[in-house]
Amino acid sequence: MDQELEGTVKALLQKAGESNAFIRQDVDAALDCMVQHCTPTRSINALLSGGLGHLNAVVRKCTAQHLADLVEKVGAARLLSGGKDLTDRIVPAVIKLAQDSSQEARYFGRRMLLSLSAHPHFDRILEKYIPSKDLQTVRDTVDALKTKGLGEMPQDSQSARGRRSVPGSGTVRASSLNREPRSQTQRWVWIKKPLNSQSIADKTEYIKQISGLLSSKDFRERIKGIDQLVADCQHNPSIVIGSIFPVFDAFKARLQESNSKVNLYALESLQKIIHLLKDNLYQVINILVPAIVDNHLNSKNNAIYSAAIGAINALISNLDNMLLLQPFCTKAQFLSGKAKVDLIEKVAELVREIYPRKPQMVEQKVLPLLWHLLGSSSHSGTVHGRGGSVRAATANLCQALHAHMGPSLSECAASQPANVHKGLNEVLRTLS
Repeated sequence: MDQELEGTVKALLQKAGESNAFIRQDVDAALDCMVQHCTPTRSINALLSGGLGHLNAVVRKCTAQHLADLVEKVGAARLLSGGKDLTDRIVPAVIKLAQDSSQEARYFGRRMLLSLSAHPHFDRILEKYIPSKDLQTVRDTVDALKTKGLGEMPQDSQSARGRRSVPGSGTVRASSLNREPRSQTQRWVWIKKPLNSQSIADKTEYIKQISGLLSSKDFRERIKGIDQLVADCQHNPSIVIGSIFPVFDAFKARLQESNSKVNLYALESLQKIIHLLKDNLYQVINILVPAIVDNHLNSKNNAIYSAAIGAINALISNLDNMLLLQPFCTKAQFLSGKAKVDLIEKVAELVREIYPRKPQMVEQKVLPLLWHLLGSSSHSGTVHGRGGSVRAATANLCQALHAHMGPSLSECAASQPANVHKGLNEVLRTLS
């Protein structure tokens, strides 16, 4: 099938632009099978060739949607490895879709952009493949996505035509691959597909259902939604992973919940979710870390604070720590109070774990944080948290870096302002 893939995908995408809902849904189902069973790189190239520059916004949306599934399936590490006809095609394509005039195509483009941005060398890769005049715009978009998340998935205006109302059952999606007679009065019913071949329709229905629970006005329903998400992560992880951005955008709201009971329950449940999904959460690290630390690490509620620390520790224990380094450094720089102290301490832990494997990455991500701390008046020790002062946390970070870098740490500081260099020397003297 791989040999005929490009022509087949081009023909399918042409059909995706038709107004007939049944045809469009069958196209979705066929392309979903391609995502599941065909060679990913060939599938990516076929989608890019057939739909990226199409004039029909519906075709571009269909292209972006299935491309997003492939990006999540293949992973940022492989896509951004520099491989011929892969990295040089996927990066500009994702940027283009993230800026598409169609709201739906733009959503999936930004979903891919957020996923790829978790790669530790993403910024360097952008510089290589994106024109310099566009770099700042792309960086601003990535920063906004990391700060605010993706938001809700836009409603496809045409998708309503693909639903039919049947007596006693509300609205049911009709797809030619999922129809089965039931009775004269209720002719079609939804037939659930096997776990390993979830269709676009399955995902849409799942997202609608779990998001509805998580956003319910009744706090008991929101707690039920959290319980269901944990259960799905345990028993049906593929549907969660396949819908990871909209699901965790909805869950993020519960992590920022004003109802302290729901808020605490979400934080405690997140620890279970992290243990179950592990590295599959890399795509939503930039959603989860701010949601965990922004308010909770400065909370006066000891239970909420402890649950937030537990979630941070769960991330460190269950995910590749290289994925956590950048978001932790960013938050440690901009937070205040005891949250700042805690994040600096966590960065010091990551330095000790990661530096032997990835020294350049650690220096690239952590040294700017250290210079900021040394050059800031806030490290004077007046801000105290449960773990001590910012001064003590900064000294701990210096110690972690100096243990691996030795004299080169001072050499790196030589190019910094005088107060930074002086501050480093003072800290190092106290350590000797």
